[in-house]
Amino acid sequence: MKIPQSPKPFNELLKEAVKSKQFSEIISAAEPSSSKKNEYFHWDELRHRQPPAGISTEQWWLSVKLRRKHGLRRIPLKDKQGKPFEFSVPDSVVEQLHYIDRGAGGLIGTLEPVTSPQSRDRYLIRSLIEESITSSQLEGAVTTREVAKQMLSSGRKPRDKSERMILNNYFTMQHIRKLRETALSPELVLAIQEMLGRDALDKPDAAGRLRRPDERIEVSDFEGTVFHVPPPAEQLPERIKAMCDFANGESPDYFIHPVVRAIILHFWLAYDHPFVDGNGRTARALFYWAMLRNGFWLCEFISISQIILKAPIQYGTAFLHTETDDNDLTYFIIHQTEVMRKAVKELHNYITRKTQEVEESRGFIATLKWLTHRQQMILSHALKNPGSRYTVAEHRTRHGIAYATARADLLNLAQHELLEKQTQGREFVFVSPDDLLKRLKTICNKNKPDDKQQNLFVS
Repeated sequence: MKIPQSPKPFNELLKEAVKSKQFSEIISAAEPSSSKKNEYFHWDELRHRQPPAGISTEQWWLSVKLRRKHGLRRIPLKDKQGKPFEFSVPDSVVEQLHYIDRGAGGLIGTLEPVTSPQSRDRYLIRSLIEESITSSQLEGAVTTREVAKQMLSSGRKPRDKSERMILNNYFTMQHIRKLRETALSPELVLAIQEMLGRDALDKPDAAGRLRRPDERIEVSDFEGTVFHVPPPAEQLPERIKAMCDFANGESPDYFIHPVVRAIILHFWLAYDHPFVDGNGRTARALFYWAMLRNGFWLCEFISISQIILKAPIQYGTAFLHTETDDNDLTYFIIHQTEVMRKAVKELHNYITRKTQEVEESRGFIATLKWLTHRQQMILSHALKNPGSRYTVAEHRTRHGIAYATARADLLNLAQHELLEKQTQGREFVFVSPDDLLKRLKTICNKNKPDDKQQNLFVS
């Protein structure tokens, strides 16, 4: 990632334009573009494009800035020099916000799997695991997704700091769900960072406290390029208090769309970088808190870090574009609303795929003529609810059958590896595997069983 080139200061460009005899041409070039994409170019991108006839690239940039300034609104966040950050909501963001409002805040029929008590926990755990892993990987956790998922699913203890980081993320995201009715305070911010950093930081005593003046923090790459130097530690208590006031809607005195406010909160903590470590994870955790607090319930089931991890340079560039263009937060807002839209769409697509798989599985179940109607019902339920547990006693009661028949039903499914048999105390428990559909396909793709084949376990 490279630091984008900054343009000449706005006032300097304006003075040059006033002295020139082309001011009217510059002003007219500031009219909104007819482009359907409605791009919000940074100077570093615009300077490589052909300006309108009769004006220079710098004059074109000035015209763009003049147009944008009419829509900018200030927030309480200020940079190290005391200059306020500002933002606008261009049409592209309005469109994304509409999609997020409908896709993450409303009740949509196609999302029955995440509203159903029988299956919502499966989707919730999936999202918690995904966000915990990818958010930690963005901050340097080194482990594979498969190993991390196995650790979280099995409950084993972490073996190194990378795994500890992921486990902390997992517990913190679970805790964030319980905080949706709680106002943000400096103490709560510290508590969240402490949960994320516990036993996972190079400086063990850095968890749960602000960085000190003697702790110089810079955001840089492995080659030593410094991208960001946060405000001095002495300012942090006051800045954190102002951030919490903003997060709780106490400032400023005009309406900000809740999603935009959550995105700015994400940026704010990352900009101030108040901790020795764990700033990115804390910033994303606060984003989730803000979204859930404002009724975007579907955010429990999505992972923004999963989307960011696919293009981390774009994530970093969105921060840099804001800092190198007069603190214009619009760049970061555009990027993050796009991330949100992709995350919501990914969840919708995932649910659609799983729903189609369940429908497909009914055909596979029907081809297994040796299944009893009771076993078919178990498999239909198991496909919708991986990880579900079945016992002989429950199966017997549900169908009003003899103990031996209930036991035979479940043992037969375990023999064909359609359920996993486990021991719990002095009885067997049968668990629905995550890859049940794949197992059904494998059985059905084998030679069809002879019509005379009977269920050996059913008398």
